[in-house]
Amino acid sequence: MRRYNFIRPLMLIITALLVKGIITNGGMMLGLSPEAADNLGFIGMIITALVMYTRWNKKIRK
Repeated sequence: MRRYNFIRPLMLIITALLVKGIITNGGMMLGLSPEAADNLGFIGMIITALVMYTRWNKKIRK
């Protein structure tokens, strides 16, 4: 537990929520319905979280 980094999970959550907000707002500005924009934002949030997580694990393994 000594080497646990508390910043990484916080960065992951903050970045995922930020991307969700940006994609949702952008979708609504482009004319999508609120439900469709929210779904698109959620998909973007999941993709962002997966990409960040895999990149961090690749750096740890090397």
